[in-house]
Amino acid sequence: MQTTIESIVRPIALIADSYRAEPAPGLIVDRPLPGPEVDYVSPFLMIDHFGPKPVPAGRSGGLMPHPHRGFETVTLLFEGAMEHQDSAGNHGVLRPGDVQWMTAASGIVHAEYHEREFAKKGGTLQGIQLWVNLPAKHKMDPPGYQDLTASRIPQTAVPGGVARVIAGEFGGVRGPARTHTPMLVLLLNLSAGGGARIPIPAEWNALTYLIQGAATIGSSRLRNRQMAVFANDAGEIAIEAQAESDVLLLAGEPIDEPVASWGPFVMNTPQEIMQARKDYASGRMGELAAR
Repeated sequence: MQTTIESIVRPIALIADSYRAEPAPGLIVDRPLPGPEVDYVSPFLMIDHFGPKPVPAGRSGGLMPHPHRGFETVTLLFEGAMEHQDSAGNHGVLRPGDVQWMTAASGIVHAEYHEREFAKKGGTLQGIQLWVNLPAKHKMDPPGYQDLTASRIPQTAVPGGVARVIAGEFGGVRGPARTHTPMLVLLLNLSAGGGARIPIPAEWNALTYLIQGAATIGSSRLRNRQMAVFANDAGEIAIEAQAESDVLLLAGEPIDEPVASWGPFVMNTPQEIMQARKDYASGRMGELAAR
């Protein structure tokens, strides 16, 4: 019997639109995850797409010092420049193509500003921030920080485009990000008519997010800023672009543990959330003065 394309392509469980959210005063994002259809796609907790936002010359801005515990923040910058500082003494600047992978773990206070020269000259700011869960055994580890500059992120050719491998392995190359659970994080840039077939272990969760363009995922057409979540089934993820498109693919081994969250803290129980709030208020997560 001849194998059909439908029998080897992983089916889609749901397609979700982004909605507008304001995670901090004045910061407007498009957020497909979490949403009305799905709370999280373990180990991925959140996708916030900010911009493209014009930043007038001379306008400073960004997020003032704030805490996190129990998970990782991953920032992918497409346009503009951002500056990071945290209570563990880390400092870094993100420029287009760079990725910042911060492990909050037991707790950290950090700030994300417009980089000084960018703020002085003005321009356009755009990127994505992901929240990635940590298993219980790592939630109280010391914090960590990875600056992944664009030059460190390898890419591999796919038909009509390229895939940048941030974490995990694809196309014979391995991404530079160190992760606490097995996962794959890809950014695909496809020309019209380009596409990719991406094998994912059947037991892994997987999703795609269309950053911009027009693409068919499996047999479904996605609009800009829509997310497709795949069923846990054997088969490859099939992506075909009808126009020049940028696609984010996230896949990973699920963390089969309870999730309790409140604002910037993600733990396993409400009691742990209460302890996180107390620890932050008492300064046990460190302190960071505003820039």
